[in-house]
Amino acid sequence: MTRRTSPANPHARTRRDHASETAEDYVEAIDDIVMEQGVCRVVDLSKRFGVTHVTVSRTTSRLVRDGLAETEPYGPIVLTEAGRQLAETSRRRHGIVVQFLLVLGVSPPVAAVDAEGIEHHCSEETLQRMQIFIHQSRTEGSADS
Repeated sequence: MTRRTSPANPHARTRRDHASETAEDYVEAIDDIVMEQGVCRVVDLSKRFGVTHVTVSRTTSRLVRDGLAETEPYGPIVLTEAGRQLAETSRRRHGIVVQFLLVLGVSPPVAAVDAEGIEHHCSEETLQRMQIFIHQSRTEGSADS
């Protein structure tokens, strides 16, 4: 999901980002659970997010509608190629934001929690600048040692 800056209406971008936030969180969680357990079921997502089975079923239905996942009643949830790509993109974005916050001196537990919200609202330009800052901070830090 591409994030573009819209100076004319930044609130529209924020609303768009909020709309895609759940899908991004779910595909990343599905991918993580499949890697951990080999299969992802509604109950796994319900436990992970602390929500009801109904909430997970509704969200999963939207993922299926949007071509990000496939499932059958009572069957496992499987990501499509588009879903796997979105999960990887979300994971990459999350990693950049966490590393950025850690370089700023934020504690690891707080960085992990804060990144969950921030990652959905950063443009590619901002993420690129974060990566440059991380790299420069690490390079300068190793030169001082």
